[in-house]
Amino acid sequence: MKYDVTVIGSGPGGYIAAVRCAQLGMKTAIIEKYNTLGGTCLNVGCIPSKALLDSSEHYHNATHTFKDHGIELSDLKVDFKQMIERKTQVVNQVTGGVDFLMKKNKIDVFHGLGSFIDKNNIKVTDGDGKETKIETDKTIIATGSKPASLPFIEIDKKRIITSTEALVLKEIPKHMIVIGGGVIGMELGSVYARLGAQVSVVEFMDDIIPSMDKTMGKELKKALKKLGFQFYLGHKVVEVKGTAKTVTIKAENKKGEIVDIKGDYCLVSIGRKPYTEGLGLENAGVKMDDRGRIEVDEHLKTSTDNIYAIGDVVKGAMLAHKAEEEGVFVAEVINGEKPHINYNLIPGVVYTWPEVAAVGQTEEQLKESGRAYKSGSFPYRALGRARASMDIDGLVKVLADKETDEILGVHMIGARTADMIAEAVVAMEFRASAEDIARMSHAHPTYTEAFKEACLAATDNRALNV
Repeated sequence: MKYDVTVIGSGPGGYIAAVRCAQLGMKTAIIEKYNTLGGTCLNVGCIPSKALLDSSEHYHNATHTFKDHGIELSDLKVDFKQMIERKTQVVNQVTGGVDFLMKKNKIDVFHGLGSFIDKNNIKVTDGDGKETKIETDKTIIATGSKPASLPFIEIDKKRIITSTEALVLKEIPKHMIVIGGGVIGMELGSVYARLGAQVSVVEFMDDIIPSMDKTMGKELKKALKKLGFQFYLGHKVVEVKGTAKTVTIKAENKKGEIVDIKGDYCLVSIGRKPYTEGLGLENAGVKMDDRGRIEVDEHLKTSTDNIYAIGDVVKGAMLAHKAEEEGVFVAEVINGEKPHINYNLIPGVVYTWPEVAAVGQTEEQLKESGRAYKSGSFPYRALGRARASMDIDGLVKVLADKETDEILGVHMIGARTADMIAEAVVAMEFRASAEDIARMSHAHPTYTEAFKEACLAATDNRALNV
């Protein structure tokens, strides 16, 4: 079988790349190692975690806020088995949707491990050991990433787990210890804290979500403490030991003292690493960098002229929507077009409650670069919609160039900011000034008024509702 393009990996980057290639008239194949399409995001990442975040938030609200809304409940309890089952149904629906897209676009799907024989030939080995050979003009590598760990930690997948196992637990932990204060740890920690688990976070850095604007980490920490989170910041994990029913962590604080933390589950969420195992990159002459990522040029072309790589296996943020953009980009590059990606405007979101969302430069990055800027922020508690919905935690912060007023960064924490950040992306793509947004009508009452008010605050401190 011969194809114009073969995509290895069917996550958000891979399947979108395949669809775009097919739309452009290329005969396209996609290879997926696992039985279902969709990759980490759809199967064991974004989608199932959001399903559990949503279910657990409903329970949390039923327990803590319904009474204030005038809704009385009795005998409220968690049916955790059903919660996991609903999550599984959601996963099945969205992965089934990818199957539909492959059929609709006449993309041939091969299940098995794809491995380069040479730069134009790929061997696919399925679960039974059966081999199929594919000839291809171009290849797009989109094999994603796997959870990272520390050398001295043995992930037993029972008590010492990664995000993958945290999505299929059979019980609610009594005390979950989360190693790593990043996005995944805060999201999955939130799920179990809302369901009644004690959650302790051990983070080497001095704050959580350290890659985001410091204000966001500070505000999220306050919100999570209300959920009962306990934080061990500035602590270096030196030992993790598990038994049949318990896990014990030893962490060293800044004074050099060892702190013992005992729980029944330990979620290791210190980040992810590119996944290229079994690809046989050496057979195709594809080079990697010293961090295990595939080297690519500005067109996402690897060191081999007919092979491209996208998503988590290349440099940049490990985000599904970044991979999607790159999938479309490469398909159009192969088609002879001249697409572009503005990496500065790839938004980042943390799906805790309140949600955190950001785009552009952080205040720390602007200070480091020496760029003169001005800042304006607006608190959710001054927002009528937030009051009506009892979601008053959070703020919107806008950073703009001191002279030109162009928006350089927008950082939001609060209800529905995951959706609100899109307005900031659009504004920044068109190089809007804070004044531009401040003069645009925003429906009342909505959460998006906070963005307008923050822009007013960034332009001569003239927010109207504080």
